[in-house]
Amino acid sequence: MGTMHRSGVFKKTNDSARLIITTILGVVFGFFIGVSFPSVSFNKIHLPSSLISSLEAVPDDNSYLRDRSPEITQTEVPKIYVPTNPRGAELLPPGIVVSESDFYLRRLWGEPSEDLKKKPKYLVTFTVGIEQRNNIDKCVKKFSEDFQILLFHYDGHTTEWDQFEWSKNAIHVSVKKQTKWWYAKRFLHPDVVAAYEYIFIWDEDLGVEHFNADRYIELVKKHGLDISQPGLEPNNGLTWQMTKRRGDQEVHKVTEEKPGWCSDPLLPPCAAFVEIMAPVFSREAWRCVWHMIQNDLVHGWGLDFALRRCVEPAHEKIGVVDSQWIIHQVIPSLGNQGNSEGGKAPWEGVRARCKNEWSMFQNRLASADKAYLARIGKGS
Repeated sequence: MGTMHRSGVFKKTNDSARLIITTILGVVFGFFIGVSFPSVSFNKIHLPSSLISSLEAVPDDNSYLRDRSPEITQTEVPKIYVPTNPRGAELLPPGIVVSESDFYLRRLWGEPSEDLKKKPKYLVTFTVGIEQRNNIDKCVKKFSEDFQILLFHYDGHTTEWDQFEWSKNAIHVSVKKQTKWWYAKRFLHPDVVAAYEYIFIWDEDLGVEHFNADRYIELVKKHGLDISQPGLEPNNGLTWQMTKRRGDQEVHKVTEEKPGWCSDPLLPPCAAFVEIMAPVFSREAWRCVWHMIQNDLVHGWGLDFALRRCVEPAHEKIGVVDSQWIIHQVIPSLGNQGNSEGGKAPWEGVRARCKNEWSMFQNRLASADKAYLARIGKGS
């Protein structure tokens, strides 16, 4: 048994030595072979053209690192804290902070400074369904290249709008069964639309045969209106006397309502008031109004009576432009987006929520006023 064990050990030792010697000889042989042959030139290797094109299309992962300048590759980062920067950007140097944006369309190539031949100065939004596309086409054609068009699609149809040439340069946002104030709260943050002097937030059922957008802007600036709307053709979808078109002047800011409707002639609905179907906001006024829009109250009812809080004095900076007027076609398209519940038609549920939201908004505003006054020691 002992002899057999020693024999096995000798055999394993010899095998290991043989393996080591063979490996060394292989390395030496390979070295001499490499020295003996000239270097291989890849230029002489013929690859299929399809494979070459594929290789050329793949960027070199290291090219970006090689091209970077020493300044960019430095590892030392200065300690920065700038409390005056926008919230969340305190750790950045102010020179790199871009706190505002826009809807300007950019190319995927070329110099960024050469992207835009013209920067629109105003923003026009419509909340639309495909059935009203012809009317929206008429509306859009009333706005010059100074106006950026943004469509909010509540029915999911977007590509169908490509039948209009202007649609290719418009911004399209599609979320089904939502209202314009839902869109406005989520996509028209003041820092996003800061590039535009005025923001139009319009319905889809407006007739614009007697409207010129450039002239409208001229009148708004002339009369110092931060919140405005075009006059409405009498007896067409008219709810308030304030928004009724007057044929003898450019703009009006006050009106007379039914007896008892106005506790003060300079308060809504006799002054400082426009409706929510076709409002136009200056950049400064919109920054305030956006913050007043509630996340969960999507119809905007009651908002028109509160707009006066965002400008001062409201009875001078809110008005109706009479000489550029529109027709409210009163098409209940959004009401059809509701659901039939309890045996009621879809529009009935939508209407009920509108009224409910009006009360909710008024209550929230009153509660906020009361809480603020109590905090500063002026509450009852």
